[in-house]
Amino acid sequence: MPTSGPDPARQARALEALRRCEGQLGTAAMAGMEASKEWFSDLTAEDRAWVGTILQAGVKEFIRWFGGESASAGAASRDSAIAAQVFGAAPRALTGVITLAQTVELVRLSIEVVEQNLDGLLEADLAPLVHDALLRYGREMAFATAEVYARAAETRGAWDARLEALVVDSVLRAEGDAGVLSRASALGWGERGSVVVVLGSMAQGEAITVFDDVRRTARTAGMDALCAVQGDRMVVVLGGATDPGGAAASLVDHFGSGPVVHGPPADDLAQAWTSAAAALSAHRVAGAWPAAPVPVAADDLLPERILAGDAAARSQLVAQVYGPLAHGRGVLLETLEAWFDHGRSVEATARALFLHPNTIRYRLRQVGETTGLAPSEPRQAHTLAIALTCGRLEELTSQ
Repeated sequence: MPTSGPDPARQARALEALRRCEGQLGTAAMAGMEASKEWFSDLTAEDRAWVGTILQAGVKEFIRWFGGESASAGAASRDSAIAAQVFGAAPRALTGVITLAQTVELVRLSIEVVEQNLDGLLEADLAPLVHDALLRYGREMAFATAEVYARAAETRGAWDARLEALVVDSVLRAEGDAGVLSRASALGWGERGSVVVVLGSMAQGEAITVFDDVRRTARTAGMDALCAVQGDRMVVVLGGATDPGGAAASLVDHFGSGPVVHGPPADDLAQAWTSAAAALSAHRVAGAWPAAPVPVAADDLLPERILAGDAAARSQLVAQVYGPLAHGRGVLLETLEAWFDHGRSVEATARALFLHPNTIRYRLRQVGETTGLAPSEPRQAHTLAIALTCGRLEELTSQ
């Protein structure tokens, strides 16, 4: 009765035959690559040479594997060994030149070429044994290929995450030099126009998943997005945000609970620190306005930022509100101050200034048109009152 399992003598004969024709098989694989794969000819001479090295290593590793396939190594260790022997012959940078699909073509072609040439190189009784082994080797080569590209993707992903965090940190620290622009470009950042920084608490879950969701939403809206975690906050830098409020609103669901603040638009990434500075200042004090909308603009929190000691916010409010009132029609500033002094009563203000109530109403409307803040709206009236105080203080300190 015949015994089961491979015949050692036959196995040894087949191994010796494979070793003799190793060079022929490698040459045939390279010739097949040049003849049938157009992308191969587009590679540089150096990269074509590395591909040839991989093909030769693949043939050599098959022969080595065939000679030791009866070893008791586990599948995982065999896959790792194949990956090291075949792909370790080429630099890791090659995974950025040849795609995974092209590598699969390379592996498939090398196995097909070896298979096609076996019958002419081996004795008839040895060919079936090697064909059967080649099928198993092809499966393990597939796993080895996947392992190489998975590791490359993991390494690239970790590097991109560190690079992205570095770019966002540079924006927050007002370091918008050429190096920052170069690093951002490496992450796929395009020059889409206005840049807006959005801040909020970090959502629950893995940061990488949250960031992917943010980028997907941004891409759908035609924007670029860079994300990073700063303490318990998530910082998002948006490029191409023509509508800052709408852009921030599209991302609200990706933040955790609490206020979400966006800064004013900046011209480009180099100037994005201005948006970041305003957003950071506003986020620190957003809780002082419980009824604030979500998201809220940093400029809408100017009163809270001023009371918290933000000198830039005070200068901005004086320039945008007090200056136009003081240097425009002086009667508007006088009327607004009298209106506050008399309990925001039109009739009482009219009596104090010896004017008709309709004149007071008309002037208050002009205040709104001049500053963009309507005195009749409680929140905006509060901002106007802060602006008057800051403007008077600035006049006193400049004397």
